[in-house]
Amino acid sequence: MKTIKTHTGKIFVDTDRKLEFLVVGDYGKKFVATISTQKGCPMRCKFCDCPSFGFYGNASLDDLIYETETILQTTGVNTKRFNLHFARMGEPTFNPNVLKFTIDNLVPLVNEYIIADTIHPVVSTMLPRSNRNLLDFLLKWCDIKNNIYHGEAGLQFSINSTSDLQREYQMGNKSLLLSDVAKIADVLPMPVGRKYTLNFAVTANTTLDAKRLNTLFDKDKWIVKITPIHETHAAIDNDFYIGDTYTDYRKFEQPLLDLGWDVIVFVPSKEEDSDRITCGNALISERDKYGV
Repeated sequence: MKTIKTHTGKIFVDTDRKLEFLVVGDYGKKFVATISTQKGCPMRCKFCDCPSFGFYGNASLDDLIYETETILQTTGVNTKRFNLHFARMGEPTFNPNVLKFTIDNLVPLVNEYIIADTIHPVVSTMLPRSNRNLLDFLLKWCDIKNNIYHGEAGLQFSINSTSDLQREYQMGNKSLLLSDVAKIADVLPMPVGRKYTLNFAVTANTTLDAKRLNTLFDKDKWIVKITPIHETHAAIDNDFYIGDTYTDYRKFEQPLLDLGWDVIVFVPSKEEDSDRITCGNALISERDKYGV
């Protein structure tokens, strides 16, 4: 396994296991671990480099423990808040080990190595239409959030656009139509603690129709997060315009605020791209460099 230092943390690359995971954070206050739930990714998003790595199946329960334990052993600092995101390589809703790990393993594993006042796991999903168990997974995750973690867990839907035409192109025709996403959102229970998140990774040409979103989703249940698409090789090759200032996103934020939505605008640093912090980049670089 190789460890790559970044401006804000570390990326761990295991070419044997075909896994990549990372940790960033303000140690002592909060740090965020992001782990892979699959070895590569079966989705075909046109802004993501993961498809060029290939797909080699789900991470096992042992893999999930290994990724998290490696981060905890290497970091070894106490924190007020430990966030674990199932959001690196892979689509977590395809992997039932994510549920078992969060229920049975995460808390004792963290407590074995550090003191964390709060442990906050998060699932981010691209809402794959081919996953027949998607709703069942999400309902189980909401039960974990609301009842096992007493609100201290997160759920994020990657929406990116309110235009189905844009979403079909961006997500390689593999995500549900927005109306079908909304039907799933309707049957999820009201969240305990923080609301669920609708994430929009936007470009200058993104369609984010606040009025349409307002008709499809309950703002008492959901918040909106706006962030740019990262400067991946795929995003550049497919001509996604990457914005770089907060003002680029005001046109998306203000109509939502006017309708009473809670909105988070997140603009990552340029170092996140130069550090190969986007999904799969470090593992792809190692493969191309050494042919592993």
